[in-house]
Amino acid sequence: MLQAMYNGVSALKATQKGMDTIGNNIANANTTGYKASSLTFADLLSEQVKMSTGPTATTGGTNGMQIGLGVRVGSIDVNTNQGGLNATGESSDLAIQGNGYFMVGSGTDDPVYTRDGHLAVDSSGNLVSAATGQHILGWQADDTGAIDTTGKISNTSTLQIPVGSLTCAHATTNVKFTGNVDASSATGATCTTDIVVYDSIGQKHNIHLQLTRQPDATNPAIAGNTWNWVASGDPTLAPPAGTSNMGTITFGNNGHATAITGGLLMNPTGGATTPQNIAIDMGQATQLAGESTFQSELQDGFPIGTLQSFTVDKDGLIQGMFSNGLTRSLGQLAMATFSNSKALKRIGDNQFSLSMNSGAPVVSTANSQGAGSIQSGYLEQSNVDLSTELTNMIVQQRTYQANTKIVTAVDDLLESLINMKR
Repeated sequence: MLQAMYNGVSALKATQKGMDTIGNNIANANTTGYKASSLTFADLLSEQVKMSTGPTATTGGTNGMQIGLGVRVGSIDVNTNQGGLNATGESSDLAIQGNGYFMVGSGTDDPVYTRDGHLAVDSSGNLVSAATGQHILGWQADDTGAIDTTGKISNTSTLQIPVGSLTCAHATTNVKFTGNVDASSATGATCTTDIVVYDSIGQKHNIHLQLTRQPDATNPAIAGNTWNWVASGDPTLAPPAGTSNMGTITFGNNGHATAITGGLLMNPTGGATTPQNIAIDMGQATQLAGESTFQSELQDGFPIGTLQSFTVDKDGLIQGMFSNGLTRSLGQLAMATFSNSKALKRIGDNQFSLSMNSGAPVVSTANSQGAGSIQSGYLEQSNVDLSTELTNMIVQQRTYQANTKIVTAVDDLLESLINMKR
């Protein structure tokens, strides 16, 4: 009789754990990136009342008899399924579509992991978790925008995005010319244009380019299809000994350029990279009868600019946009995947740490080695299904009530037994 009461008590304890689990799920129905838990029950040992017997030549076998000794919590498992994505429009809000976790600096030797991509940039330019201020980890780009993703990620692998303070310039390496030179012009005729280029520290250089038509190589009495060009104007154009800032452009019978020679060579001052070679592209120029419209179409240099904003692509690559129109890589987020992510240990603040059964993290970029892609401007919602949780709550409630009846009933029986003595 007492065993029945103990069974009821064990059920009350186990059911309470079930209610605790359901209550926590419901409480976190709106928690970013939260993963719901589910509880299963397991029976305890059973008392052997009668052993089973095997069949004989004259009789059949009989089954044994056991009385169960109650119930316990079997497991509490984490549902790692993808949560829905909620659009926020903030470039610093990131959601993981697929497997994997962001890596977060924990202040100890080992990073921790999260699906919460609500990020921010602090006053020092660090990319951090908006909720905790902890550093988001990844690979920082160098001054040229190059990123080495083979480096080991540790708590010091922080990402710097100093909006408003980082400046950047880009030296001109290519200048493209288009337009027409008049095919009806005489030998010695000239065509001029002015261009602006930049050195590695953003200094501007004004260059004057002049084309001069040459006589035909086989009949000097007529104008040929080759024009010599020479650059002048900026003092930094003075080239090293044995070099020059001149070249040629030759046109075919159809008026299209067939051969271009020469390039610009500068020796900028003030700490800029020197010498600075600039390739000349005149392949789109023409020599047709008509007005001369030869001019520079574009050059790939930029003056100094300040970092204004940033974006994150599906691979976790952070691109900075500068006020001068330049876009440059600033860094790349690190992602971690696990052979058994259900075994990760919850440590609060939407974060997880390693456990003995989670396996070691596999660190990679997004969209590689099993890691999902990054969706900028979204946050992952909790994967709690409220309808399921409320249904389970009713079941647990009724189970709890039923087991209280067992305790009450046994108490009544014991009271009757005690009253027999009176």
